[in-house]
Amino acid sequence: MNLAALLQKQADTRRSGVAIIDRCGTKLERYVSYADLAAESSRVAGSLQSLGVTPGDHVLILVGMSAELYTLLNAVFRLGAVAMFLDPSAGRAHLEQCCRMVAPKAFIAGWKGHALKLTCGALRRIPLQIVTGGPGAGFLAHATSWARSAAPLEAIYDAAPDWPALITFTSGSTGRPKGAVRTHGFLYAQHQTLQASLHLVPAEVDLATLPIFALANLASGLTTVIPPVDLRHVGQVDAALVVHALRRGGVMRTTASPAFLERVVDYCLRQRLTLEMLRRVYTGGAPVFPRTLARIQQVCPNALVTAVYGSTEAEPIAQIDYHAMTPRDLTSMVAGRGLLAGTPEPCLHVRILGARWGQPVAPLNAAEFAAACQPTGEPGEIVVSGAHVLKGYLHGIGDEQTKFRVADTLWHRTGDAGYLDEAGRLWLLGRCEACIHDDRGTVYPFAVEAAVLQQNPAVRRAALLALEGQRWLALEVTREAPADLVEQVRRQTASMHLDAIGVFRRVPVDKRHNAKIDYPALRRLLAGRGN
Repeated sequence: MNLAALLQKQADTRRSGVAIIDRCGTKLERYVSYADLAAESSRVAGSLQSLGVTPGDHVLILVGMSAELYTLLNAVFRLGAVAMFLDPSAGRAHLEQCCRMVAPKAFIAGWKGHALKLTCGALRRIPLQIVTGGPGAGFLAHATSWARSAAPLEAIYDAAPDWPALITFTSGSTGRPKGAVRTHGFLYAQHQTLQASLHLVPAEVDLATLPIFALANLASGLTTVIPPVDLRHVGQVDAALVVHALRRGGVMRTTASPAFLERVVDYCLRQRLTLEMLRRVYTGGAPVFPRTLARIQQVCPNALVTAVYGSTEAEPIAQIDYHAMTPRDLTSMVAGRGLLAGTPEPCLHVRILGARWGQPVAPLNAAEFAAACQPTGEPGEIVVSGAHVLKGYLHGIGDEQTKFRVADTLWHRTGDAGYLDEAGRLWLLGRCEACIHDDRGTVYPFAVEAAVLQQNPAVRRAALLALEGQRWLALEVTREAPADLVEQVRRQTASMHLDAIGVFRRVPVDKRHNAKIDYPALRRLLAGRGN
């Protein structure tokens, strides 16, 4: 059940078909066929094997989203080794911790990645050090000698379903990093789910900005366009380059974060452009509010625009098309009912567990689980189970807080609050830890934020939190915000009993998606401001 076998199957059937268009629209643009991608991957796998990498060894890869990345990833899968990814921007301590948790056998990166060794001893201690490419050189166009020094590895390691394929690490901002271990069985199940839910059709052209979706494209026979922008900072991308890549690559569809698409939409509206070529637009990885979908639809008039809800541990969980949101749904969001995430994936089991965030859940039998779950319309914590739900973390760190068993079935706690409506659709209420419980009752972040954002175009972001016993609402507003905006918001949220509303030039968000509220940073910001 090796995912490399799926990629090889596409190479066998779509040999000259384009797998990846890298750096699309620039002088360094590269068209990589499925046959070339498979051949180069087998050469790299052979070279890694000759250098001593064996099945089960961990290979740390610090290479950006590119044809090179997927060549390396496919080679590691083919060999039966385990690809390891971490976030260099999280700092030296994070790198050291991750390398202590898993000792990599090999370190593969460009010159910039290897420069991190100047300050990180853990990277220097990795036995096998490999530098890819060269200044201005693409991996496939100018492969280094190490990737040509051995016979190609034609055989694909016969991985058991529970054999690890790749490990990614959380930033560890709230403690020790957690390693999300994805097995070959997990990746295969996720591929099947994504293929169905995202309607992945061979030979279609998709501009992808999220690595897991590009991997699903390759396994399904699509052409993936990688734009010539830094996808680590999606909120700062050059939208003009993205639009050029969309047109140059003949893109029919895209899967991207809301922050990325907002940049593109803002640019298109300023330039009075529309993207008629797009037929499908999927966005997720962070909360997607209806007005974001509406703006995307305005710029992409021929596209089916879809919001996808999921997490690192379960992607996807639910989705909804913008045109499926009824006036009643929008009214419910304005009224404080939360954010509609849509219909859960058919292959996934979704339940709402009664509020017990922060407390481990002991093993339950079926009757006890049924009694612990909330009825229709009642909020609680969203829990999921299924083949494409992560079974656990590296060394079990984090399992006690996020996993529990019902008989023989493992369930994952998402940490998100929500409820299921009469139609079986999922509504989101925000992170459980961000919900406010005080003597005035309970108020949920998305109940406030979705209502405010839907009614006030001048509000770019809204974030609810409790600070020193007070209910705070922080607003990031545009330059065109009316002078009485705070009073408008105060009237709109009167039933939610807010104590303070603050206006800020910028509400802090996460580095990865540039859309999720960074609550620790926001607390520091509010504490510095005073009440």
